[in-house]
Amino acid sequence: MEFRTRHVRVADLGFEFEVIEGDTIIGPAIEKGSWEPHETALFRAHLERGARVLDLGANIGWFAVQAILAGAEVHAFEPVPAIAAIAERNISNANRRGPGIGKLYPYAAGAARGKARIALARGNHGDNRVVDGAVPADMGEAETVEIAIERVDDHLSGPFRVIKIDTQGSEWLALQGAQKLLEASTQCALLMEFWPYALRGCKPEQLLARLDELGFTLGKATAAPFPMRPERILKQALARDPVKGGLDLYGTRGAPFHVLGLGARMHGMWRSSREP
Repeated sequence: MEFRTRHVRVADLGFEFEVIEGDTIIGPAIEKGSWEPHETALFRAHLERGARVLDLGANIGWFAVQAILAGAEVHAFEPVPAIAAIAERNISNANRRGPGIGKLYPYAAGAARGKARIALARGNHGDNRVVDGAVPADMGEAETVEIAIERVDDHLSGPFRVIKIDTQGSEWLALQGAQKLLEASTQCALLMEFWPYALRGCKPEQLLARLDELGFTLGKATAAPFPMRPERILKQALARDPVKGGLDLYGTRGAPFHVLGLGARMHGMWRSSREP
């Protein structure tokens, strides 16, 4: 499959960013100035020159480009061939402007090396999911393509300063293939999608328990994040419409959790006292 694309001007980047024509979510958001602004703000807050960044599920490269322009060294994985090609062009464009550097790996991050099929969403081109059998009912008659799966630990070693994992349900398997890197990344920030409905390879509570065992302080990736126990995160995630998505998580280990200023920290404390 190939995608028609177009270029949109993003003021904060200083150059045109290539998006997928007809995409209903990511492209229009970037054209307005930012994709996932709360996560982007948390991501940027942990970046510095020379920081190493791992981006699993890079899609068209929004987060990778942010890191490159901040002076970081970025390693981005995106398995859908046509989308990976777009990400590589955006990353190359950012590399020419520096001061950081990025590399694109055209693979899915998984627990073992191999091949798989991924279902391609028709409108939201960020919702592409590796399938173990039939395509999920909510995706309708989605086209599937073959992709390659690789273990992150076979390509990279830690430590990393920022780790972003948005693999539409394959987060547990990505972690299983990056255990050495995770163990070495003792001072890092984590941004990860937590979507129980689509999660593969484990139960939702197992994923949260593993992050807790690794020593991450976890919360939601919002404008005012606050620390949450895994049980509270799971309760809130399971209370949401399962198909429409879970929660975007934010966590830190050996690094400051509150990085958005005193106002955000105080607002987070207020929200914590009122949420279930």
